[in-house]
Amino acid sequence: MANNTENIEKVYSSKNERLKSYVFDLPVQEFRRGYRSDIYFWREKIALEEHNIDPQVIMQVFQKNNAVICGIDECLAVLKLATGKYSDYPKAYKLFDKYIELKKKARIYFLEDRESYLNILSERMEIGKELDSLWISEFDDIEIFTLRDGDEIAPWESVMHIKGRITTFAHLETIYLGILARRTRIATNVRKVVEAAQGVPVLFFPARFDHWGVQSGDGYAAWVGGASAVSTLAQGEWWGAKASGTAPHAMIACLEGDDVAAAKIFYESYPETNLVALVDFHNDCVNTALKCARELGDKLWGVRLDTSEKMVDKSIFEMMGNFKPTGVIPELVIKTREKLDAEGFKNVKITVSGGFDAEKIREFVSRRVPVDAYGVGSYLIRGDYDFTADVVKVNGKNCAKEGRGYNPNPRLQKVNYDE
Repeated sequence: MANNTENIEKVYSSKNERLKSYVFDLPVQEFRRGYRSDIYFWREKIALEEHNIDPQVIMQVFQKNNAVICGIDECLAVLKLATGKYSDYPKAYKLFDKYIELKKKARIYFLEDRESYLNILSERMEIGKELDSLWISEFDDIEIFTLRDGDEIAPWESVMHIKGRITTFAHLETIYLGILARRTRIATNVRKVVEAAQGVPVLFFPARFDHWGVQSGDGYAAWVGGASAVSTLAQGEWWGAKASGTAPHAMIACLEGDDVAAAKIFYESYPETNLVALVDFHNDCVNTALKCARELGDKLWGVRLDTSEKMVDKSIFEMMGNFKPTGVIPELVIKTREKLDAEGFKNVKITVSGGFDAEKIREFVSRRVPVDAYGVGSYLIRGDYDFTADVVKVNGKNCAKEGRGYNPNPRLQKVNYDE
């Protein structure tokens, strides 16, 4: 695991600052056109505009679980850049269709014809400028009151109020609700395992279990939740962290199963990175950890146990009888620690991964299992934290779907985006 302490401290010192809109890789033209919104929200916007119906409303956003809110700053960026309307809709529609056509065309030419690809990008940029000239921003006409990323929220608590003319932002509901749902799920799950770990670092390792496109936002949400490290560069992009990781199983396989050799060449290529040897390749964590410690000496920072939940490590065979023996279990970690200590390798740290969630971590902590870091994967992207948005006031009067009345929240802060 790389030593990111200096980098992380720098980020935490500015945690109270909102992320700037340029941090997010937003497809602004697509948001403005409603291309990524449920079609009924775009149709709502257009129908109301065409009939000159444009009341002042309060849009109220909430969800139904105890959670850690995340995604607020990203939502603000969306609202800032895509609140408004076109001055000429027919012209904007034609330009946007061409804009998307060129986007698809560029994918084809990227590998086949580099010059044509660059020409397409140039043409697309010019169309983007024309679309910008047709866009009338109305962001300054709305007021937004929100909580902060990282705040703990209760079920049904209002997390955001948007006040303004409904047509200016009606088309963005799909976008900001989806952002909040995803980011809050990650931040909440990470917070759960961080609290369960009681000070032991939690490493954010779910990248391989989900689409690559979500990594930057997920990594930020993991930081909000309290994760100590991430495994991809993209996951650290928004908050300035570097990626951490060991030599994987595939690398050991390429060296015909030689765990030590894999660790050695990893160290030679990345001497500035803390060397963590993966020791479960032969399903013999204790002996492999000892072998690595003996041969690598002071170069070895730690070992990682990642035994499959369907396997029983060889060192556990003689102990089986009154506990579930599969996977990375307390008995395996304790035995690894005892054997390392017995040979004088007390400085070698133990990282565990594979099937860990908040409940399993709590069990390890309650038994005082000597773990120095928890790598957690697919658990961190599971669960439902769906957000809902309702118009709750129209022209100053209460008007909401039955059961969804105006719910003021004194914790909401008015957003001053100029800050």
